[in-house]
Amino acid sequence: MAFFTSEFDCKLDAKGRLVLPAKIKANLPEVSTSELMLRKGFESNLILYPMLEYRKIHQKIAALSEFNPEQRKLKRIFFRSIAQVELDNAGRILLPKNMLAHSQIEKDVLLIGMGNYIEIWNPDVFDQSIAAEGGEYSDLAQRYLDE
Repeated sequence: MAFFTSEFDCKLDAKGRLVLPAKIKANLPEVSTSELMLRKGFESNLILYPMLEYRKIHQKIAALSEFNPEQRKLKRIFFRSIAQVELDNAGRILLPKNMLAHSQIEKDVLLIGMGNYIEIWNPDVFDQSIAAEGGEYSDLAQRYLDE
């Protein structure tokens, strides 16, 4: 199982490639080190999954009914927001243009380890979203972690 934590400041190269930091590459499961799945996030960000983690979500989404309008809509939105990316020999992934547009990423990139996946943000967009949340962190921790 992958285990990603911390945050990393990165930059895209001129071709839209992102070099994954060594600590992130070291935590990729060996069976999926070159195949990764990229998804448009619910916010203006991207989600990067090792293939093993993506397959868990894929199974749940694929099992939804095509005959139920809500489930069919979820499947359609989910599968159109996915792109398979490969880690090249230099440790880079190419971020597709539609994904860059969704996340408003131009040059600077912030990676945040989220346990079994990685969030990819434009640092300014991330800072704005955190500022809007204010003191919510303490409330969320109390609600979900205090038992």
